[in-house]
Amino acid sequence: MAVKIRLSRRGRKKMAMYDIVVADARAPRDGRFIEKLGNYNPNTNPATVVLNTDSALKWLLNGAQPTDTARAILSHEGVMLRKHLQVGVIKGAITQEQADGKFADWKNSKEQLVGNKVAGLAKAKDDAAAARLADETKKKEARAAAIQQKNTPPAEEAPAPAAEVEEAPVAESEEATPAAEAEEQA
Repeated sequence: MAVKIRLSRRGRKKMAMYDIVVADARAPRDGRFIEKLGNYNPNTNPATVVLNTDSALKWLLNGAQPTDTARAILSHEGVMLRKHLQVGVIKGAITQEQADGKFADWKNSKEQLVGNKVAGLAKAKDDAAAARLADETKKKEARAAAIQQKNTPPAEEAPAPAAEVEEAPVAESEEATPAAEAEEQA
């Protein structure tokens, strides 16, 4: 019997999630399976993979063939590297301690890369939120200035009538003074 490690679709429309399963190659995609190894959610950023790596390694060593997508997921999680190292141990090329050390080094570097990506995504999200807030603040200040300008009376018109009123009595008193002098002379 040919055994495959493949994805089995589940979830709602346009929000698919997948189970990583070991199934007979002749079974339908979402049909009968031998063992469920984990699940894969491509809707998150970065994609979420929950996988039983020991069981997946056991199936790979027993001859199960992964599909292309399942192979990429297994490779991303380090199962294919563990298989490669384990085959080297079986053949006597390296010891188990060396294989475990190489895998631990690879796993640490992989965790750092994923951590950096998550931190970069979080920083980009925070920067975008700060930029939106700054834009909204500028718009709010511009609106407030426009409303303030609309509600205040023009400053040039108010003092001008007051100045004319003050100058007018002075002019009348000057005119009245010569008229009063003319009356006194007569």
